[in-house]
Amino acid sequence: MSRDLLLLLEYGFTDPAHPGERFICPDGAPIEGLLAGGPERAAQLDIKRLPFARPRAEVVAALDAQHQSLPVLILGDRLPPPDDAQRLDGKRFVTDTRRILELLAQRHGFPRVH
Repeated sequence: MSRDLLLLLEYGFTDPAHPGERFICPDGAPIEGLLAGGPERAAQLDIKRLPFARPRAEVVAALDAQHQSLPVLILGDRLPPPDDAQRLDGKRFVTDTRRILELLAQRHGFPRVH
């Protein structure tokens, strides 16, 4: 049985279009905050932080070249997927940050967003 896989941009990534600057992902930041507050819960899923540059080989391998935007939660088979998850080649995934936060609460016991 596979675990949920959460793919995020790495903290402090660089963008060649902005030399000398470092960035965070505005969509990934709330997810990172949730993960930091519950490391024991975060250990229940696989988390990978990826560089900004495309192609993002790990995302292409997990989904395909058309779905490289991050963050993405690829749902494992330990729990049933929600009906609103996207489908691709038998995989179920979610890209909306707010929905990812809701699913982390539902599937892994993190606190819910108020």
